[in-house]
Amino acid sequence: MGLKRENFRMVGKLGVIVLGMFCFGYALVPIYKAICEMTGINVLALGDRQIPGATPKMSANTQVDTTRSITVEFDANARGPWMFRPAVSSIKVHPGELATVMYEFQNVQNRTMSAQAIPSYAPMQAGSHFNKLECFCFSQYTLAPGEKKQWPVAFVIDPKLSKDVTTITLSYTFFEVGGKTPAAPVAAVNRASRVESGA
Repeated sequence: MGLKRENFRMVGKLGVIVLGMFCFGYALVPIYKAICEMTGINVLALGDRQIPGATPKMSANTQVDTTRSITVEFDANARGPWMFRPAVSSIKVHPGELATVMYEFQNVQNRTMSAQAIPSYAPMQAGSHFNKLECFCFSQYTLAPGEKKQWPVAFVIDPKLSKDVTTITLSYTFFEVGGKTPAAPVAAVNRASRVESGA
């Protein structure tokens, strides 16, 4: 009988401890917020609320070089009977600025096909400074007869790119998977030689 009573007391004590820990944990979040707001330790956690004494402003991307612009030309080569083209022929961007351009594709054949695009750059030195964050060239695609698709290319040009380069041509060659990988487009090679010779 005494052992049962001791067990009930122990269970009661443990229950009180568990309840106390739960209440303490539940109260930590508002306590933490109150302490941070009073001391200003975690002022970034205020989010969209206005910080006392601060003027609301959008923080600028300090990696963008606004002192110069680069013209990016877009070229598309289809190695097969399908339609492939950029939505725009060129844009101007600042080095370090994020830009997105759409490419359009349509399988005009009466059969399903799988294809992939490979990029090339002119001048060639721009390739190592042309950072693609999203690109349809990363994957292969299967399209049904007559199917249309739009794919984005999101890129940033590294500000370390030589200041002599004012124009970059991004050229894609779209080819059917299973065939031979095509050589670099002639248009891109011709543009590269013109740009490097300063013509």
